[in-house]
Amino acid sequence: MDRAHSVAADTVADDPRPYHVYLAWFGPGMVKVGITALERGPARLLEQGAVCFSWLGAGPLMAARRAEELLRAALRVPDRIPYADKRAVRSELPGTQDGRAAEIAALHARAVALEGWPESLTPEPFRPVDHVRVFGLTGPPAAGAAVRELVAGGVVRGELVAAAGPDLHLTSTADGGEAVVLDTRLMTGWELLPAEGSVPELTVPVRRFRREPGVQDGLF
Repeated sequence: MDRAHSVAADTVADDPRPYHVYLAWFGPGMVKVGITALERGPARLLEQGAVCFSWLGAGPLMAARRAEELLRAALRVPDRIPYADKRAVRSELPGTQDGRAAEIAALHARAVALEGWPESLTPEPFRPVDHVRVFGLTGPPAAGAAVRELVAGGVVRGELVAAAGPDLHLTSTADGGEAVVLDTRLMTGWELLPAEGSVPELTVPVRRFRREPGVQDGLF
C-alpha cells in the first residue's frame, strides 16, 4: 500500500474531510482507539477485524488526532494491536453482545469525561456495533493455529467458516476439526492453483496459539 498520503501513517495533516474517532474491541483486554474518515462509515473497523466498536466523536482531522493522543496518554489506550494478538483470542469471545461491549462501554464513559477534550470534536453517544455475525464467528470451531507463511508447492485446504478482517478461518480434518487461520496478506505475489486429487490438507508452516492472549508457542 502507498502510505505517502496515509492518515494512519501521520503523513496527512490538511485533509478537509470530517473524521470519526472510535473505540474498537478485538477480544478480552484488547481495546484500541483510532480515527477514520466519516464518509467511510464502519469500513475501517471491518478491515481491522474489530469484533465490537463504538464511535466516540466526530470533527476535523486534527481534532480527531488530538482526541486519539489524549486517550493514549490519559487512559493508556493503544492505537495499534497486532493481528497475531487479535486472532489468538477469537476463540475466547464472550457469548453475548453486552459482554463483548462491556470494556468499550467503560472506556467510552471515561473518555468523554476527560479534561482537554478538543472543542471542535463533537462527542457521540455510546452505541456499540457488534460484528460477530458479520464475521461468521457465532459458532465455528475455535481457531487453534495460524498459517505462518506460504511455501512453494504448499497446500492449504479447508472449509471456510469465518472471515474477520484479512483472516480466513478454515476447518481441516488434519487438525482434528480445529480451525486454522490464513492471513490473506500472505498470499500477495503467489500464484494460486486449485488443490486437486487426494493431496494433504495442510503442508505449510503454522503457529499454534496459546490460551493466553497475545502469546504463541513454537512451530510444528
